[in-house]
Amino acid sequence: MKKIRAYLRLMRPANIVTSVADVLAGITISGFFTKEVTGADRLPVVLLCISTIGLYGGGIVFNDVFDAALDAVERPERPIPSGLVTLQQAAVLGTILFGIGIAGAFLVNSLSGIFAVSITPAALIYDKWGKHQTFLGPLNMGLCRGLNLLLGISIIPAALISCWFLAIIPIIYIASITMISRGEVHGGGRPLLCAASLLYFLVTGCIVYFAFTKHTLSFTIIFLLVFSWMIFRPLLAAIRNASGKNIGKAVKAGVIALIVLDASLAAAFGSLVMALIIALLLPVSFWLSGLFAVT
Repeated sequence: MKKIRAYLRLMRPANIVTSVADVLAGITISGFFTKEVTGADRLPVVLLCISTIGLYGGGIVFNDVFDAALDAVERPERPIPSGLVTLQQAAVLGTILFGIGIAGAFLVNSLSGIFAVSITPAALIYDKWGKHQTFLGPLNMGLCRGLNLLLGISIIPAALISCWFLAIIPIIYIASITMISRGEVHGGGRPLLCAASLLYFLVTGCIVYFAFTKHTLSFTIIFLLVFSWMIFRPLLAAIRNASGKNIGKAVKAGVIALIVLDASLAAAFGSLVMALIIALLLPVSFWLSGLFAVT
């Protein structure tokens, strides 16, 4: 059980739940749930959820693989530097998870498979190189999330023609969280935090715009208010006192709030039911974040 828990700690389960929310939001945006869905039709939904679990889990595991030497100094309690999991075991786990993610996507359709294949190198590039780049790193991480949303939309390939540009929303949002996380260990600078807050406003404004154009603002605004409260409250605290502890709280809140962001997107594109279903993933993520580290 100790070894299993160590593997789960490597995978950051609370974060993985947010990736499932991305895919469900993408599937909702595609219009998949507007048609009559039978039991057999639900299989692609399950497969894409399994796919994103594998892809995100693999990316997180390899993040710790590449950071093993640094974590030995800064975060010795993590599974690899603490000796609970060897570097080789972690690499094998990450490879298996990526394989599951790619296979699950190809079982849906070839385009979904291509997105899964694209996410894999994007995640590895970020793990190894991107996160150390001041400008390109946040964009790299945001690209992974944008592709994840498109992975969900690809359940109906034709929907990508009219919806591909929506990937910019998670790209901007995740880029802002990645900017904030720069100071998670040693503290950060207020200018970077203020810049991230402007990106938060931009993301919120984009969803308001889409909801307004689709006449769904009346119920989308509820999710956006919850989303705004979750992300801005800890971020403002970090701006007032840019300590590593406060920045860590802002990062954790930003990651978990992804679920409400995805619920807001689902609501904006006309599905209150799916928005509520996605929002129900929030207590699951909160529960898991109490058992396993988010960052």
